[in-house]
Amino acid sequence: MKHFMITYRLKDGMEDVRHRDITAFIAAIDADPALRGKLSYQCMKRSGGSEYYHLATAADPATVQALQSREFFSRYTDQTEVAAEGEVEVTPMEMIAETAVAVTSAAERS
Repeated sequence: MKHFMITYRLKDGMEDVRHRDITAFIAAIDADPALRGKLSYQCMKRSGGSEYYHLATAADPATVQALQSREFFSRYTDQTEVAAEGEVEVTPMEMIAETAVAVTSAAERS
């Protein structure tokens, strides 16, 4: 598994547009047969702040390559650079330990 954390501070006045961009990006991942089930992508925001944290987990290097080859990935990367005024940090992460089962939402459990 490959894990990445993407962090940045959103520039003022971009929140609604950014949230739409993030939602569209995740929908594109979910709709792509080569990525669905092989790539997890989550976006979180610090409560009351403008700091954003994205967690991406890919099943393998081929999944990362498939994502990076998609037009929607290039568009989203460009949108992120603009929203963060060019100050985006992508950090490869190593898993040390994790729970046996991932948390699921109520919708996923039903």
